[in-house]
Amino acid sequence: MSALAPGRPSRQPFIHQESLSLDSSCFSSPPVNFLQELPSYRSIARKRTTILSRDKQSGTLLKPTDSYNFQLEGEITEDLDNQSIRKYALNISEKRRLRDIQETQMKYLSEWDQWKRYSSKSWKRFIEKAREMTTHLELWREDIRSIEGKFGTGIQSYFSFLRFLVLLNLVIFLIIFMVVLLPVLLTRYKITNSSFILIPSQGVDIQCTVYPLSSSGLIYFYSYVIDLLSGTGFLEDTYLFYGHYTIDGVKFQNFTYDLPLAYLLSTIAYLALSLVWIVKRSVEGFKINLIRSEEHFQSYCNKIFAGWDFCITNRSMADLKHSSLRYELRADLEEERIRQKIAERTSEETIRIYSLRLFLNCIVLAVLAACFYAIYKATIFSQEHMKKEIDKMVFGENLLILYLPSIVITLANFITPIIFAKIIHYEDYSPGFEIRLTILRCVFMRLATICVLVFTLGSKITSCDNYLCELCGYNQKLYPCWETQVGQEMYKLMIFDLIIILAVTLFVDFPRKILVTYCSSWKLFQCWGEQEFAIPDNVLGIVYGQTICWIGAFFSPLLPAIATLKFIIIFYVKEISLLYTCRPSPRQFRASNSNFFFLLVLLIGLCLAIIPLTISMARIPSSKACGPFTNFNTTWEVVPKTVSTFPNSLQTLVYGITSEAFAVPFFMIICLIMFYFIALAGAHKRVVVQLREQLNLESRDKRYLIQKLTEAQRDLRNRLD
Repeated sequence: MSALAPGRPSRQPFIHQESLSLDSSCFSSPPVNFLQELPSYRSIARKRTTILSRDKQSGTLLKPTDSYNFQLEGEITEDLDNQSIRKYALNISEKRRLRDIQETQMKYLSEWDQWKRYSSKSWKRFIEKAREMTTHLELWREDIRSIEGKFGTGIQSYFSFLRFLVLLNLVIFLIIFMVVLLPVLLTRYKITNSSFILIPSQGVDIQCTVYPLSSSGLIYFYSYVIDLLSGTGFLEDTYLFYGHYTIDGVKFQNFTYDLPLAYLLSTIAYLALSLVWIVKRSVEGFKINLIRSEEHFQSYCNKIFAGWDFCITNRSMADLKHSSLRYELRADLEEERIRQKIAERTSEETIRIYSLRLFLNCIVLAVLAACFYAIYKATIFSQEHMKKEIDKMVFGENLLILYLPSIVITLANFITPIIFAKIIHYEDYSPGFEIRLTILRCVFMRLATICVLVFTLGSKITSCDNYLCELCGYNQKLYPCWETQVGQEMYKLMIFDLIIILAVTLFVDFPRKILVTYCSSWKLFQCWGEQEFAIPDNVLGIVYGQTICWIGAFFSPLLPAIATLKFIIIFYVKEISLLYTCRPSPRQFRASNSNFFFLLVLLIGLCLAIIPLTISMARIPSSKACGPFTNFNTTWEVVPKTVSTFPNSLQTLVYGITSEAFAVPFFMIICLIMFYFIALAGAHKRVVVQLREQLNLESRDKRYLIQKLTEAQRDLRNRLD
């Protein structure tokens, strides 16, 4: 029969009109009436859409096979110059035939065009090989793939996120080192023919320039331990802190390096780089998240039919990929179960669950308020008592006073996630939303604690109660170099956070694993059970550390290097703890949502870090006893001073760009561009919806035609019999 003619492409979505003429007696109606029975034709007739009607009249649904193949081949051969044949969904024989056509066309081109094509192919192959090589050089590649296979993509996303922070802090340190540290080191160690330009005194009262450092007399051993943990003593006047860079510039042979301007620009550069890098990664994750959230059935099909990596040749890697796909499917099924449960809720159950959630959120707010108040009181107490004579205190008392805000913040960060984890179980959310809500609650807790600490220090620095404070613009008696002391607080938070992570792993996780393994007969340890790897708590821990690094890098330029080493240590500690003390969680989490949400939380941390930095640089007077900005009232004043040295035409351009006359039209243009892209996105979305409807109609047409062909074959057999 012509309907079953050989050589017909299986992918062909359209049916030739002549192929439907199986037998004139098989259908009592003419071919046109038969085609009008298609489900797509009936839907078009019901909707009466202009575009679809035009497609129907032009024969889109009834395009002949030969003309379709000819048009497809024409489109591909016309596009061979710019695109690779790999991107087309064709079998090997057709790709070979197209490649032969391409080689034949090459003979009729000029030598210049042939060279361009060959060079373009060579460049593309080089880029592909380079990308393959970079994947092998990726940091912790094998470790993260092993974790993905054993514990799922949710935990794997945490370690990938940790790797991203290691690279980010390394780049931040390199920026600060090249812009600030390198010119100073080259001059101090006489590597280049350069000299320091000391800051001249410009009408600053001598009382504001007093900066008493620690005495170099008899020092006990424990004092070195305290200095190492708190950044005081021998560490205070080093490259680690802001106060050491009391230099106006570095004079080279041909130019003068402006260190205050470079110091400010390095801060702006690492904040801008962090923002761009995070937004870029977030956009990539948002695209994947948006596509997967549109159709849940598509996610199942992609994992089952297209989820396998056919480049895998190692048995162990194949087992890891099997485990990864199994974990993903379990997470999908768990979320589908939660959605079905939500859809089956009655009105009484809905009212009850929302009332319970409202009550539990009130408890969450009360816990947050109590923690903020405790941090505020601890900071005030520590700042009032830390200026006493150290010799009059014992070792433990001194260390407790220095670390009291860090201890309170750490206790709050340790207790509140446990409370939030208990509360979230009663709110009946899906696993994916549960992890996001827990992270949101913890992020406000952890990041807000840093803001409370910084703003409490700012209020103490700017609170004036004597003549000297009013003369200098800040509390010079308690904070002669307040930038260094803020940097010391950030340094203490960074070090104490690392100590707590190591202590919990060594003295809590491993003993718990030993007790649960070898004392399993005891009911207490059976109820305790093996530890699960808490993704929200661990993510918030590293976001908390990164926020400290962003705030403290201005006051302590070497803090990004310390953060890099800290995150490397955390990676190996968490990996060992995960492999030997934790068990796979029975509740699975989707990695695609987690990756995007981790970056969103990190972006929130960056925004919160920019706020205190902006206030300290623009509002609080600079220290007159230390740092590169002693001759400026605020840090930001170095920018207008630098602009004043520009030529008049360039000054006019800069002042015009920063004026309201330029800002208002620029803002209006940005709004118009934004509205245009919003409208364009809406139009694209409508087109996508129409294309999905058309695909559904085509699948229904295929089922209908197969059913009719089966009936025709059955009638023909019965007639022959």
